[in-house]
Amino acid sequence: MRIRDTGDLWWKNAVVYCLDVETFMDWDDDGVGDLPGLVQRIDHLADLGVTCLWLMPFYPTADLDDGYDITDFFGVDPRLGDAGDLVELVRTARDRGIRVIADLVVNHTSAEHPWFQAARSSKDNAFRDFYVWRSDPPPDTSDQVVFPDKEEGIWTRDERTGEWYRHRFYRHQPDLNTANPKVRDMIAKVVGYWAELGLSGFRVDAVPFFLADTAANPDDDVEHPHQYLKELRALLTRRAGDAILMGEVNLPYDQQLQFFGDGDGDGEDDGPELTLQFDFVGMQHLYLALARQDAGPIARTLAQRPRIPRDAQWATFVRNHDELTLDKLDEDERQEVFAAFGPDPDMQLYGRGLRRRLPPMLDGDPRRVRMVYSLLFALPGTPVLFYGEEIGMGENLAAEGRLAVRTPMQWTSGPNGGFSRAEPRRLAGPVTDGGFGPEHVNVADQRRDGGSLLTFVQTLVRRYRECPELGWAEEVEVLDQPHAAVLAHRSTWDDASMVALHNLGPEPVVVPLRLDDCDEGVRLVDLLADDAYDVAADGGAEVALDAYGYRWLRVVRPGSRRLL
Repeated sequence: MRIRDTGDLWWKNAVVYCLDVETFMDWDDDGVGDLPGLVQRIDHLADLGVTCLWLMPFYPTADLDDGYDITDFFGVDPRLGDAGDLVELVRTARDRGIRVIADLVVNHTSAEHPWFQAARSSKDNAFRDFYVWRSDPPPDTSDQVVFPDKEEGIWTRDERTGEWYRHRFYRHQPDLNTANPKVRDMIAKVVGYWAELGLSGFRVDAVPFFLADTAANPDDDVEHPHQYLKELRALLTRRAGDAILMGEVNLPYDQQLQFFGDGDGDGEDDGPELTLQFDFVGMQHLYLALARQDAGPIARTLAQRPRIPRDAQWATFVRNHDELTLDKLDEDERQEVFAAFGPDPDMQLYGRGLRRRLPPMLDGDPRRVRMVYSLLFALPGTPVLFYGEEIGMGENLAAEGRLAVRTPMQWTSGPNGGFSRAEPRRLAGPVTDGGFGPEHVNVADQRRDGGSLLTFVQTLVRRYRECPELGWAEEVEVLDQPHAAVLAHRSTWDDASMVALHNLGPEPVVVPLRLDDCDEGVRLVDLLADDAYDVAADGGAEVALDAYGYRWLRVVRPGSRRLL
């Protein structure tokens, strides 16, 4: 095993942490989180074991979509700080061993962006073709709307010129026309600019939409949409050799392969497009499994995961900043999850997802919460945490839409959860209240509690980083055993191998295992507890699991020199 490879392809066993600067830490007490506040809290992330910090949009914005409606791709929202503050963050994070990436939101701009203001001034304006227009009335496009609670179609008539512009998201977010080489050049300039300021890559928003218009013209200098994605990745690699593109591609597995750059699906290509992709399919079947207390949906999804290029990786997650989408489940399956975790219509969003965080969905049961995060880190891939998950924050359903899970970070039990000393009415968002409010859930208290969720997640991060097989295993081996509620899987890379067991059910069980390549003398050593199990001559072993229990069992052969 060449352990040095884990440094070259650092993203394959990184720990990613996503946050919104606006709601993380307010250092000047104006009610809005800022970059200086984030720098002051960087040691919390370092202590947690984070190796990659993902920043949600920090650019100037019209602030109609929580920063995703950008008015300047080359700037920093003055409420959050300036470019100098961002550079100080990157430098300080690097000192702590943390790389910084940021959202790349280039499917659309704000309607207040100077490009769109110029484009709508005249049909002959030089920026007109930066966007997508039509002169004839559009047909019914209600089935193409991303946010059906806000929009009835994807075309809106612009009164100034009498033509319709396209917006797959909100009408205040007109789509950029990537069929225009000038637009593609501008996007490349944006990537190059932030890479030069020290970013280690980007989380690319809405990748399929972003590429949809590329190569739309017969005389274009790009013959296929994915050619442009390859060019963008090549540019980033030239500017910052080990930088990444982590893409939001919510598609079936076979289609996701194309966005890794593996056109024929054989897994042999090095992957010249996206470096990582979120495993939306796996995440959604995880919640179906939790609702049923049956590990079958996870096991089947793991078995269906295609082989991916050597340099590529799956990004695994329990929660992100958007609605918890369930769109890849069929209608009956989706209703099962709704009934289990969001029966109130106010907990649901767009008819396809939930606007809740995990702990409240599991009724605050610490056994189930810890089991789920143990499973997240044990699944082959790169785990991505959304801020506050490490302490078990809940949502605030009084906030609108997706903002329910984007509440201020809870640092202390004091006013505003220690996020800001401003008056509550001036805060960037309402603080969560009730049983998951800061008086019950906060960083300060959990730092001093050896049995806290924060301490547990720190342990998971440390163990995950010590187990390169979790990021590098080419295939997942789902192990046969008789308990429907139990997921037993094995990850192997060179001489490193680990068996993970997770009980999704409320009854304790004894799990019989058969490891055909093991015999007498091999031991299964639990990395999360002071336990070990001997393997019999026939490769058999029996492992006890509590209700909602979990085990990380390292396969230790005689003479092994690996630390336990």
